[in-house]
Amino acid sequence: MGVEGIGARVVRKEDKRFITGKGRYVDDIKLPGMTHAYFIRSPHAHAKVKGIDSSAALKMPGVVAVLTGQQLVDDKVGNLICGWAITSKDGSPMKMGAWPAMAPETVRFVGQAVAVVIAESKNLARDAAEAVVVDYEELPAVADMHAAIKAGAPQLHPEAPGNQVYDWVIGDEGAVDAAFSKAANVVKLDVTNNRLAPNAMEPRAAIADYDAAEEHFTLYTTSQNPHVARLVLSAFYNIAPEHKLRVIAPDVGGGFGSKIFIYPEEMVALWASKKVGRPVKWTGDRTEAFLTDAHGRDHVTHAEMAFDTNNKITGLKVKTYANFGAYMSLFSSSVPTYLYATLLSGQYNIPAIHAEVIGVYTNTTPVDAYRGAGRPEASYLLERLMETAARQLKVDPAELRRTNFITQFPHQTPVIMAYDTGDFNASLDAAMKAIDYAGFPARKAQAESQGKLRGIGVSCYIEACGIAPSKAVGSLGAGVGLWESAEVRVNPVGTIEILTGSHSHGQGHETTFCQLVADRLGVPISQVSIVHGDTDKVQFGMGTYGSRSAAVGLTAILKAMEKMESKAKKIAAHALEASEADIVIENGEFKVTGTDKAIALPMVALAAYTAHNLPEGMEPGLKESAFYDPTNFTFPAGAYICELEVDPGTGKTSFVNFVAADDFGRLINPMIVEGQVHGGLAQGIGQALLEHAIYDANGQPVTASFMDYSMPRADDLPSFNLSHTTTLCPGNPLGIKGCGEAGAIGASAAVINAITDAIGKNNLEMPATPDRVWRTINAA
Repeated sequence: MGVEGIGARVVRKEDKRFITGKGRYVDDIKLPGMTHAYFIRSPHAHAKVKGIDSSAALKMPGVVAVLTGQQLVDDKVGNLICGWAITSKDGSPMKMGAWPAMAPETVRFVGQAVAVVIAESKNLARDAAEAVVVDYEELPAVADMHAAIKAGAPQLHPEAPGNQVYDWVIGDEGAVDAAFSKAANVVKLDVTNNRLAPNAMEPRAAIADYDAAEEHFTLYTTSQNPHVARLVLSAFYNIAPEHKLRVIAPDVGGGFGSKIFIYPEEMVALWASKKVGRPVKWTGDRTEAFLTDAHGRDHVTHAEMAFDTNNKITGLKVKTYANFGAYMSLFSSSVPTYLYATLLSGQYNIPAIHAEVIGVYTNTTPVDAYRGAGRPEASYLLERLMETAARQLKVDPAELRRTNFITQFPHQTPVIMAYDTGDFNASLDAAMKAIDYAGFPARKAQAESQGKLRGIGVSCYIEACGIAPSKAVGSLGAGVGLWESAEVRVNPVGTIEILTGSHSHGQGHETTFCQLVADRLGVPISQVSIVHGDTDKVQFGMGTYGSRSAAVGLTAILKAMEKMESKAKKIAAHALEASEADIVIENGEFKVTGTDKAIALPMVALAAYTAHNLPEGMEPGLKESAFYDPTNFTFPAGAYICELEVDPGTGKTSFVNFVAADDFGRLINPMIVEGQVHGGLAQGIGQALLEHAIYDANGQPVTASFMDYSMPRADDLPSFNLSHTTTLCPGNPLGIKGCGEAGAIGASAAVINAITDAIGKNNLEMPATPDRVWRTINAA
């Protein structure tokens, strides 16, 4: 089915409803008797809550209730948790401070909720919230990581002396020390990976509805993994028994990792709905998003790389401080450890690696996974190191990388990961050809004659995605398995429903998942529908993050399809009086090989459900399910090269060309893949040039609006030149590797490497704003 099957550039089915305004988001949902919630949030980064006076607010029109953090605690609603256990190098467990959904006694970041007003409308709730008087006793705050771990710094949690979450290590320190003792050259680098605010198109929202008659809760929420949300809400937060809680995530307008987690507002909405006996709706505004959506990145790192006389890497040592913010979010502990340090080998054959990661609490918004989650931080560090090394060793940056590429697979790195396959030279060759790498010196000279500084920067990334297998991540401290589920239902008239535990928030599942079915059965994708995002319809699943939807989720569908096809072939063979081994599926028909005998899929389905003439002992119906747990991570990789110009008078950067050569394995829909890469590149370039969530010394956010936090616009970005090389992933039957995070992982280093090449100075941090670039150019 070449027109709509695997490899076809099919326009997304879901786009029709999105671009015509027919999408159904949480904020579009209205329930009978629905009330509205507005949270009262702390203006202080650190303070005691001495008292809350809601008497005036309760007298205002339309106010149903004012509920506080102390009431939440009194009702024994559990604290938010971190779901990945990390052990420090001394064997002690990570220090998880208590995080109540609304603070009863102490607030630890600006925006933390202390109370909520429930009213007949959002505006009435907002008005009443202004009448609630909270008596705060302000406490000293600390927003800087290094200041937070100094003696005498303000302490955030009694469970974490010195504000240290953990001191974790990976690798062989002895082997690294030995490599450095024999090194011909050592390259050192200090880098900061700037804090980012996620800024999805759709703000977070929740609607909770408690049915007293059934003692049953329904939660509509902007979630990337509704099943995990139900699991955590029931098992850890004491909201409701699992079988009495339904979680629905309808259309979700972007997530980028920020909607994986359980947030306080969802918990409070469920609890409040039972308290007031009516549905409760909360929709965050953009300021709340800046203050409370989990931020990303925020690492400070010192790294050293050892080389021998042939410019081969012999060792790498890394020390990273990771800012957790005020609390540990659901997956936050894993991001700077197992999602970051395990990728520090990159595409390179590095015999010895040792990394230490120190997690730190500060009076800032909690930090967790953001597009790439640890992989962008690792790739940025490694690729800045490689560029710095090339300059120090006076060799071409591309050739230094080529000298150190891994060329034999499978390859076991010193930091857990075992790469299954790849061809890193092919990606670099493709990128160098696309940008005319050899012709760059002439272009640089021409730009210089016009008063511009031209630079070129290379970034060769690899990532581990699919986030599996479950046994492996479980041994590393993960609180859940990371398999995926699927169910295939062929209805009596031959239409097909695919139930998946994956969840789409912009990835195009409703199209690509249908393309697999179309490819196997030869039916149009209009005959197939995808069901997801509802825990009452799909039995269980692990959601969407870590570029796992196709490699894991689609493979689960394939496994279920194979079971369904096997049964359907038995029915067809029985009806056609043929051997099952002779049945093939083509163009929506089950055919007997070498004959003109055939039966259409709808007739096979009808036979399965009428059950008038089935093979002896066969059950009626045509429905099969499967769970798929991969044997390894998948390892997308690629080479990005950025060419740009810097105006030395203003520090402004202008793109000349940006090429991306990626290896994603088999592509289901190249057009959707290219859209995913475009989005990732925009976020990676946004981090490199513009974005930075900044706090002052007292923990006050100074970039809590789009007036201050600079998001990339279309005119800030180049036209991207994309290409693909292909090595099929051996870890899943479809050969898929994943594509959703690649652009955000590889882009930032390419940009900063190009700018530092242009200006001839290496000490440039992200974001490389015109002011920062100009100051670096003119520094003594």
